[in-house]
This record gives sequence, C-alpha cells and structure tokens, in this order.
Amino acid sequence: MGAKDELVFVGGYTADKGGDGEGIVLLTRDPSTGVLSRRGVVARTPSPSFLARHPSLPVLYAVNELDPDGAVSAFTVAADGSLTPLAGRPTGGSDPAHLAVTPDGRHLLVANYGTGSVAVFPLDDEGAPGEHSDLLDLKGSGPVADRQAGPHAHMVFPVRDEVLIADLGSDKVWRARLDPVLGRLTLLGAAVAAEPGTGPRHVRFSPDGALFVVGELSGDLTWWRPSADGSLAPAGRAATTAATGENYPSEIVVRPDGRFVYVANRGANTIATFTWDGETAALVAETPTEGDWPRHMILTGDHLYVTNQRSQSVTTLRIDAETGVPVPQGAPMAEPTPTSLLRWSVIGRS
Repeated sequence: MGAKDELVFVGGYTADKGGDGEGIVLLTRDPSTGVLSRRGVVARTPSPSFLARHPSLPVLYAVNELDPDGAVSAFTVAADGSLTPLAGRPTGGSDPAHLAVTPDGRHLLVANYGTGSVAVFPLDDEGAPGEHSDLLDLKGSGPVADRQAGPHAHMVFPVRDEVLIADLGSDKVWRARLDPVLGRLTLLGAAVAAEPGTGPRHVRFSPDGALFVVGELSGDLTWWRPSADGSLAPAGRAATTAATGENYPSEIVVRPDGRFVYVANRGANTIATFTWDGETAALVAETPTEGDWPRHMILTGDHLYVTNQRSQSVTTLRIDAETGVPVPQGAPMAEPTPTSLLRWSVIGRS
C-alpha cells in the first residue's frame, strides 16, 4: 500500500443470505488516479451489508443483516486497514439494513428493516456499543401488498438532536428526537408523507436545505422544502430512469457543491445524473454501471464507486468536471456480492 493510498471497505452478503462474500473486504484507492486495488478480507462476519464509521475514533460499524436476529459488529481500524473485533450486539430486530453514528459520537443508530424498528446503542469512550438503550417500533403500511404490509425502516439519518427514519413500508420519513443522556427516541411525527406506494429508501440533504427522497417502489426522486412552520413541503418529483420495465432506485449521492444529484437504478442498471438549481432536479444523463443491480455508491473526489450486487463487481466512474456526468473508467473490479462501500482516510490524513 502506498503512503498516500486511501482505504475503502466493502460490505456484502455472505452465504447466510445467498451471497458469495466472506465478510468485510479492504480495498485501497490511489487518490491521483482513482484506481482501486483489492487487499483481501479483513473481517469474517455474517452479511455485513452496510458499513459506517465513528466521527472521531478509528472504529468501523457493520450491520449483520440476519433474520430473525440481526446484529451489529464494531471493529477498531489500524492505519493499514486491518480490523480488530471490538464488540457485537443484537439489534432487537430482523434484517438490519442501515446504521449511522450521531455527530457527537455518543450513540449508534440501527434500522431493522424486517421488523420496522430503530435500535439505539450508547457508545463508550472506545466507541464500543453497549446494550441497546431504546428500540423504537414504527407503525404503518402501504398499498404494495408484498412490500408494505408493515413498517420497514430502511435508513437512519441523524441531524443534530433529531433523527430522520426512511420507512419503506409506511411511505413516511419519520422525525424522532434523541435524548443524548438517556439514549431514547421520541417519535415526533412524519417529516415527509410520501405518495402511497413510494417506498422511501434513502434520503439526503442538498447544501441549500432541500431534502431528497428516493422512492424504491415508485422509481422516482422527490424533493421537499422547509416551510415557514419548519415542516417539509413537497416541491418536485422526477423519474430516475427513462428506461421501461421494473426499476428500483437504491442509493442517492449529492455532490458537495449542490449542483448535481446521483441516483443508482437497480433494473435499468444505470447511474442517473440530475442537475439541481435550487428549485428543480432535472434528469440529464444515465450512465450504465457495466454491472447488474447497483446497490450502493460513494463519491470520493471526482470519482463515483458503485457496487453491482448481482454481477459481483465494483465499477469506477470518473465525473466530468464540466457536465457532472460520470463516465466508466476501466473495467469493473470483481468483488463477491458487494452491497456497500465505506471510504476511510488513512489516519493522520483528512
């Protein structure tokens, strides 16, 4: 590994979920070229389908997407990317699909997709999760019978002392307040009440304060603006692909300058590029991922990296500085059943 190489971790599905992965994989990234190199498996843990990091400690967290008893695993990260198990906890629900650490580094939040709940774990001074301090059960359903019979928490998104929860099952993005001392969530109501059958999956804010919501079931991107009373009001909607046939958008990325929004399309197998002018998101291009079922992606510098779950690869795309449109760079890299990526700077570098 070069002195300036960056670390990228890959999570994925292992045999318990029908995948071919073995756990968490380490890649290195050359920041000058964007090229990824595979270093190998650094932690053998069941179906670490989503990864997150502590904001100030060298600790990596992974959900173990298991049914009926999901779990979360924590690892300390060495400068060379090697992982040492720190702690593991049951999540109190099934198939946890997402997790995030609060900005103050005191709590870990986990979305249990299968059972529609959010678990809260206090973190000690080393970043190790204790027993969960709360388990918030969501309620609600939607019109898509085979996907929305009940709540399905798909993402937890901490914002200051509140948490947004994307609930695919109820067509809501819930707001909850987190007590920083007790580690308990109070449900405040819906920040977003999407059209029936939307299936909110992931959300992101633009730098100018708009909230983008990816509808997995409706196949669209919606955006919401703060109203005078502080609530979010619908401001626009656009399909994420021009292709026909079934399509299930997955991840969303907003470029730091706010000019472009990217959405991964499972089915169309493209990355949609939207321009954003502060009022309207316009679909201007679709770039093939050169793989099947783009589950997740991350933006690092002028490169976008995409996990193709079904074709078992990671695609590197270079973003054109002027148009904002990503273009494939080289051939996809083989990686068994990848579902998430996490960039990790070498210790001592930003």
